[in-house]
Amino acid sequence: MPGGELTARGPHLLAPIAPAGIVTPVDPALRGALDRAFDESASGPKRNTHAVVVVQGDRVIAERYAPGVGIDTQLPGWSATKSVTNALIGILVREGRLDMQSPAPIAAWAAPDDPRHAITPDQLLRMTSGLDAGQSLHDVSAFDPSAQMLFIEHDMAAFAERAPLAHAPGTHFNYTDPNTLLLSRLVRDQAGGDAARTLAFAHRELFDKLGMQRVTLEFDAAGTPIGASHLWASARDWARFGLLYLHDGMIGGARLLPAGWVDYSARQTAGSGFVGYGAGFWTNRGGGDGADYRVAAGIPADAFMARGSQGQYVVIVPSQQLVIVRLGPAWTPRDDMDVVARLTREVIATLPPSGSAH
Repeated sequence: MPGGELTARGPHLLAPIAPAGIVTPVDPALRGALDRAFDESASGPKRNTHAVVVVQGDRVIAERYAPGVGIDTQLPGWSATKSVTNALIGILVREGRLDMQSPAPIAAWAAPDDPRHAITPDQLLRMTSGLDAGQSLHDVSAFDPSAQMLFIEHDMAAFAERAPLAHAPGTHFNYTDPNTLLLSRLVRDQAGGDAARTLAFAHRELFDKLGMQRVTLEFDAAGTPIGASHLWASARDWARFGLLYLHDGMIGGARLLPAGWVDYSARQTAGSGFVGYGAGFWTNRGGGDGADYRVAAGIPADAFMARGSQGQYVVIVPSQQLVIVRLGPAWTPRDDMDVVARLTREVIATLPPSGSAH
C-alpha cells in the first residue's frame, strides 16, 4: 500500500494556528483536563493517548503529547479518514463534477437493469447503498468482506463494486468500508486516474490550502486512495481539517466545500440513530441512542466528529467555536468515548461564556 507525500506545496489559506513550540495551557483547569485525558488505570485497559490538541477561536489554546510524539508526528486517523474523503467528494460537487443524488458513475453498474445502477454517491457516503459488502462497525472478522477488501485485494474498489445488493438502495444503514472505497475511486477517476494525480489533487485542493504539511495518504495497488481508513497526519493537521468544517467549508475567505455541505454532512442519516451517523461524520444532531449518549456525557448537541477506530477523534463544536483532537490506540470501552466526552465537557467549562477566544 504505497503512501504519498508531496514536496511541492501550494499556498496556505488558513492562517497559522499556533507558534512553533508546544502550547502549554496556563489555566490550571484546562491543564488538568488534558492531564486526565492522558491518565492511565493501574489495572488497565490502556488508554494510550498520544496527542490532544484544543483549538478555540482558530488558535491552539492547549496541547499535550505522549513521550516520543510531537507536533510534527504523523498519527493514523483510521476511519476519521472517511471524513477527509467527504471533503474530497465535496470539492468535486463544488466544481460541478459530481451530483450526489444521481446514479454513481461506476461503469460496472451502468446498465439500467442492474439493481445497483440506482445507488447514488449520497447513499455511499451515508452508508445506505444496500450493498452486501460486510460491515466495519463491530468486531470485524477476517472472513468479513470489508476485511478481505482491505487486507487481500490489490484493487479494493473493484472488489467493492462486485458486491451484490442486500437491500434496496437508500433503505438500510450499514456502516462498511467498501462504500467509501467506491467514493475514493470516484475521486481518483476525476483527479486523473492514478495515484500521483490524485495525491496532487488532494494537496492542491485541500491539504495545502489548510496548511496540512504533515500528512500521508495511502493508496492501494490500483492507485486508489484508501479513503476509508489510511490517512496519517499530525494532531495539529487533524485540527486544521476540523476548522474547515467549523467554518462551514470556508477558509481564508475562500469556499472549499459547497454552501450547505457541512450541515448536510452533520445531518443524521435515517436508520443510524443507534450510532448517530451523518454523511462521512458521526453526529449528535438528530437524537437516538448514539447521539443521546454522547450529549449526556458532555459533547454538545450541535457537535459532530471525524472518528476512527481505537479512539481517534476530531470533535467539532460550532456553538463553542471549538475543535478538539484526540489521537492514540485506546483499548478502553467505546474507543475511549467517555474520556473524550469528559475532556470536551471540561474544556468547555474553562471557556469564556461568550465563546470568544480563550
